[in-house]
Amino acid sequence: MSYQETYKHWLESDALTPEEHAELAALAGNEAEIEDRFFDQLEFGTAGLRGVMGVGLRRMNVYTVRHATQAFAQVILNEGREEAARGVAVCFDCRLHSDEFAREAACVMAANGIPVKLCESLRPTPELSFAVREYNCIAGLNVTASHNPAEYNGYKVYWSDGAQLPPHHAAAIADQMKALDVFTDIKTMDYDDAVAQGLITILGKDMDDRFLANVLAQINDKESVAKVADTFKMVYTPFHGTGYQQIPYVLGQLGVKHLYCVEEQMVIDGRFPTVKSPNPENPESFALAVELAKKVDADLILGSDPDADRVAVQVKDGQGGYVQITGNQAGVLLLDYLIGAKRRAGTMPDKPATVKSLVSTDMTREIAEANGIASYDTFTGFKFICEKKNQLEEAGQGKVIFSFEESIGYMVGDYVRDKDAITAALLLTEMTCWYCAQGKTLLDGLEALYAKYGVHGEKTVNLVMPGLEGMADMKAIMDRQRTEPITEIAGAGVTARRDYQDGTETDLATGKVSPMDLSGSNVLRYDLDDGTHLIVRPSGTEPKIKVYILATGKDHPDCQEKMDRYAAWAETLKARK
Repeated sequence: MSYQETYKHWLESDALTPEEHAELAALAGNEAEIEDRFFDQLEFGTAGLRGVMGVGLRRMNVYTVRHATQAFAQVILNEGREEAARGVAVCFDCRLHSDEFAREAACVMAANGIPVKLCESLRPTPELSFAVREYNCIAGLNVTASHNPAEYNGYKVYWSDGAQLPPHHAAAIADQMKALDVFTDIKTMDYDDAVAQGLITILGKDMDDRFLANVLAQINDKESVAKVADTFKMVYTPFHGTGYQQIPYVLGQLGVKHLYCVEEQMVIDGRFPTVKSPNPENPESFALAVELAKKVDADLILGSDPDADRVAVQVKDGQGGYVQITGNQAGVLLLDYLIGAKRRAGTMPDKPATVKSLVSTDMTREIAEANGIASYDTFTGFKFICEKKNQLEEAGQGKVIFSFEESIGYMVGDYVRDKDAITAALLLTEMTCWYCAQGKTLLDGLEALYAKYGVHGEKTVNLVMPGLEGMADMKAIMDRQRTEPITEIAGAGVTARRDYQDGTETDLATGKVSPMDLSGSNVLRYDLDDGTHLIVRPSGTEPKIKVYILATGKDHPDCQEKMDRYAAWAETLKARK
């Protein structure tokens, strides 16, 4: 159907409430808005769904949630009744309508004969990953839009290993959605009936206790925390989200005595009224936390995003303010710290390994290899990181001690297969205390690593292109880089070009084309003759092209100059379409 026909189909549906009918009727004559809401379904990818809430086929609402869940249920049932009987874990975060969407999803699964373990109230994303593994579920889903603005919601999907869906399952769900009518092909049932029949059971304290026991088992060095506990102060904010209980709890168990929480942001509120963006990756989101930190003279500020899978920190800058540690810098610091802490504690496994996304800093590879630890790259997304972890460990090729992405996502241990802000908050705090016990800060630790491995700097440029036109522009930009290959960037020559779509690396000096281990993702990488690497990829969850600049320099000014120069070049990509 055309978007006008789909709009009419919704407008005439008896399933909608009077309020929903009124919202659609008010769109009459606004062709651009009608097209945006109805030209296609929300795209179902390996990260699930994500979109603006509202009425329409390309919006997050109870109908599109049921639609996606029906498709997901059919993919699960295709595994066989015995496998489907293992059930599905369902979780939700603090966002508007998240609890409603989670219950609707649970009712669709139950109506399809698939048992559901539904969290009694909001829980962090890593706990959903844990629940899938702990309760031997075949799959899981979490209603969340992570760090997106308040008008968004989403739907993350997981398979039996606790990791987000592999591509072939995501593609199967997308195909099922194309075949199903959003209203007439959906099975659902009354919630109370599903509970009475045992098709929906509730997860609560028992799950929390099991999860938190695994988190606390990751403590390496409680003694260093105890040494500074009387003077060490830190500030925490959950940005109105799901970390508000568990992170303060594990920090208390670690031995932190002086924890100051940003009270305004400890209130669960999916409108996120105290921040422009609930994304801890943005330093400006920490305004209230910095205000409190200055008041109490805190050594560390820590913030988790609304679904508590990502975490960021700020530390004193020595000039009366606070500076943010980037995701790449935190990854470097944590890897180096964990190597030392595990060796000091005698807990380093045989064949240790680390895994990161290919857009994250190469400095971790240098640290790993200098310490005799294998290092592996994957495509962006923890589903790929977890797939690599499973592959290495099942084959006996290595034991992964740490995984991370530059976008402030970290994973340790074996009990989750996703980013985990709860455990990362514990380890970032433990590491900070270890440095404090030596009279040092995280910034001192970074400088010591730069002195040893060279100055590294990373910067990401986001080329935002919203709407239907933006999608076409992004495709045109990526296509043109392949049809008209770039050989020079901001005065530096391209020495090699890696196309991760077809899995080839081209040496520009010789023209030789060689196969790579990774293929099948719309990513381009340029290696430059000054040692810089540039990576270009469309975001999988937001309307933007991301350009990652991985630079090295003889000192900080040299590194910064390169990042600025290549960032300016990145902005010109919009003209290459």
